[in-house]
Amino acid sequence: MANYYTDNRDIKFHLDHPLMKKIVMLKERGFSDRDSYDYAFMDHEDAMDGYDKILEIVGDICGNVIAPNAESVDAEGPTLENNEVKYARGTSENHEALTRSGLIGMSLPRQYGGLNFPMVPYVMAAEIVSRADAGFANIWGLQDCAETLHEFGSEEIKDEFLPRFNTGATAAMDLTEPDAGSDLQAVQLKATWDAKRNMWLLNGVKRFITNGDADISLVLARSEEGTSDGRGLSLFVYDRKDKALTIRRIENKLGIKGSPTCELVFKNAPAKLVGDRKFGLIKYVMSLMNSARLGVAAQSVGISEAAYREALKYAGERTQFGRPVIQFPAVYEMLRNMEVKIRAQRTLLYETARFVDIYKNYNAISEERKLEPGERNEQKKYQRLADVYTPLLKLVASEYSNEIAYDSLQVHGGAGFMKDFPIERIYRDARITSIYEGTSQLQVVAAIRGVTSGAYLGYIRETYQSEIFAPEMEYLKSWLMEMTDEYEKCAGRVSAAGSSELMDFHARRLVEMAGNIIMGYLLLKDAVRDNSYLGSATVFIYSAKARNRERAVYINSLDVKELGSFKYVPATAE
Repeated sequence: MANYYTDNRDIKFHLDHPLMKKIVMLKERGFSDRDSYDYAFMDHEDAMDGYDKILEIVGDICGNVIAPNAESVDAEGPTLENNEVKYARGTSENHEALTRSGLIGMSLPRQYGGLNFPMVPYVMAAEIVSRADAGFANIWGLQDCAETLHEFGSEEIKDEFLPRFNTGATAAMDLTEPDAGSDLQAVQLKATWDAKRNMWLLNGVKRFITNGDADISLVLARSEEGTSDGRGLSLFVYDRKDKALTIRRIENKLGIKGSPTCELVFKNAPAKLVGDRKFGLIKYVMSLMNSARLGVAAQSVGISEAAYREALKYAGERTQFGRPVIQFPAVYEMLRNMEVKIRAQRTLLYETARFVDIYKNYNAISEERKLEPGERNEQKKYQRLADVYTPLLKLVASEYSNEIAYDSLQVHGGAGFMKDFPIERIYRDARITSIYEGTSQLQVVAAIRGVTSGAYLGYIRETYQSEIFAPEMEYLKSWLMEMTDEYEKCAGRVSAAGSSELMDFHARRLVEMAGNIIMGYLLLKDAVRDNSYLGSATVFIYSAKARNRERAVYINSLDVKELGSFKYVPATAE
């Protein structure tokens, strides 16, 4: 029997990270739930054992239900019948299996039927589900909407909607419109207060909505007449039971075909306001999007793992010139680089998840009591880190996912281009990760703040660089320190030019340089905890040093006066 948790020691390794002690302590609030719920944890060891056992259940369902269904779901896809989305047979089986096991709404407090999971083990579950079927991971992963309702909704809204997740309610976040994709400030769907009916009514069109016919939808709408920017937008929750929207179509996509992507028309659809008016985009959706980006990063790591496993299997079985192709340097280098990239993106994923866990738990505690000065400082510290690490993570994880899927297909050769092997589906599924929930280019726009503010450099210097490493690791640390000096000089040179256009032009190079240093240190720290990770750290740092040198040469060679040469003006036809 396959198990996608127990067959991957790296996930358990990150679950056992030392910072989990603090995260569990904050999440469980002194384990006070043990007096009210028979499945609540008694102490830290009980909690860690509980996470381990539940992830084993996730791994079993993924290995024996979701993964075997993936090919048929990709071929069948969802359909639209009588204004309702019908999942593929396998999708319904997947969702039913996870619902029966209590794995929907798993991060919610126990009072709403949840498992009170911290972010780290929840993200691990997301990675495992994504390895089994990235398309289905979108449906399962939208339970993030429950967390947004829990964080910002009124008690009435929480009591009405949150208990439904544990019984299998599906969710959607209805943000994008035909003329408002990346620019959500341009959202035009209207929310109007109807005094006679004492309710908000939604009217307008949403496009590219994942799982658009969900039971519970969070809808971004313009509630303030005469506004045209983000300050006029509010967030609403719509209940599918009201049957007040029309599904125009299900989009025909390149990949993640089991996940229905819909165009929706709201017509006098009743909805309830989440939180306060005017904060829909600037507060609530920004929080929701950060959670979604963490989810896409987990999805990317899961896709990477699936692609790598397929390449490893095929390379060991395929014989050419009298020996398995895995024995050829050109192939085994590709496989080694895949494994190293996965470990790099994974260690960044769980570092970021830990930051999110700590600050969100402090946020929740601050609603119950006043934080102590030390707690308040920690809350601010980890929130700042989460804000700059999340876009960096989403950028790196999604791009690596595409690279690893590409290389895996290449290892398969001509066979990989056929539908006979899963890599063809995995390759198509990977492509969306660097596009939705903010393209890679938009992640750079968000992540560059970590460069200009000195947040990346400060944390590298003050935290990672102060770590004590074994003597055999010191030369790798010295390389990372040299890379940090080089990065600091490049960032300083671009900033000193005083040109926002030059900063934008070099933003991706600077962000990637910082990311390579951070991942290098994280892999080295992993090797301190387990020496078997030293090989991966070594290969990554060797490669990262070369990549950063290339970026530094480019940055140092290009003067602001030369920027005009790089602007693209299309040649006009004669």
